[in-house]
Amino acid sequence: MPEALNNAVIFRHQTANQCAECSLNPICLPVAVDPDDLDRLDSIIQRTRPLHRGDHLYWEETPFEAIYAIKAGALKAYTTTDSGEEQVTGFYLAGEVVGMDGIHTDIHMSSAVALETTSVCEIPFNRLQDLAHEIPGLQNHFFKLMSREIQSDQQLMLLLSKKTAEARIASLLLSLSERYKRRRLSDHRFRLPMSRSDIGNYLGLAVETVSRIFTRFQNQQVLGVEGKEVCILDREQLCRISAGNEDSVAQTSRG
Repeated sequence: MPEALNNAVIFRHQTANQCAECSLNPICLPVAVDPDDLDRLDSIIQRTRPLHRGDHLYWEETPFEAIYAIKAGALKAYTTTDSGEEQVTGFYLAGEVVGMDGIHTDIHMSSAVALETTSVCEIPFNRLQDLAHEIPGLQNHFFKLMSREIQSDQQLMLLLSKKTAEARIASLLLSLSERYKRRRLSDHRFRLPMSRSDIGNYLGLAVETVSRIFTRFQNQQVLGVEGKEVCILDREQLCRISAGNEDSVAQTSRG
């Protein structure tokens, strides 16, 4: 049996509507709720103490009871293969919702672990369903979140079908860039919360290959890289690499 969830003590802020005050309000669930109904959404949300790096939010094959909106930090989702190896299936950033993998089967199909200190808002799914019936905008927004989850799965399959390692990594960086932009943060300078090893696992690449390509992109002045900090210097070229334009990659390498 998996160990007990870490840091699962619930606490509430008694004096204010935290959804209304949250900086992620424009991209999280409250975006679909009228101000008059925001207290009703806030009332069902449980806020857990922060997870530390390596703490699990939930485990694969445990009962599905809630979805989680990430307030700060980042999470990695992964499954365990029959041979006991970890397979990364996704990364989740602040403002995004994780845990929807269990809706169909009532058990989580993956585990979610904190990549850094992470705060989440826990939303009991049965109470969310009841509220969604009363607030049509919330139901529509939730359907959009589910659609986005399906799209993410399709994008992963597309990533893994790309012929070159360069194209896979370029596509991941562009995807992260768009997600940071959605949070109203810089889309050209951002921090990668995941390790090179996690990136390699997610994209089906050796960690040495990931490190080599980051160095190559830096030498080509496509990226500026300092540790986990990334700056996109040439977005147009990164898009060409993502599209699999081998000629442009080769020309840049020779230059």
